[in-house]
Amino acid sequence: MSHPVDEHVGKKLKNLRVLRGLTQTDVAKGLDISFQQVQKYELGRNRISASKLFEISRILDVPPSYFFDGLNEVEETGGPVLDEETARIASVISKITDERLKTQIRSFIDAVANYKPAA
Repeated sequence: MSHPVDEHVGKKLKNLRVLRGLTQTDVAKGLDISFQQVQKYELGRNRISASKLFEISRILDVPPSYFFDGLNEVEETGGPVLDEETARIASVISKITDERLKTQIRSFIDAVANYKPAA
């Protein structure tokens, strides 16, 4: 059984990797490990050592503390950090360079999210 902290760190790793547009293989090469090991980290099946987490944080350009952000909220709600589809959408939107277009897309997403059909 995975520990909730390992699952949280793994979800943060996966979400950030997807957001950065990297594959498990890309991260694995930077760490000199197999992509299967990265997959196990992301699923929380294998615990990430402090030294490996430090290496991961350098590859993904975040402080090691990033992986623990929101940990209390997850413990309290039991909810995921960010689901895979949301991370994928965020990754796609982050590649758009036109700020005006990004603003319009965010407005559209807000409108759809708040849409309430007539009763």
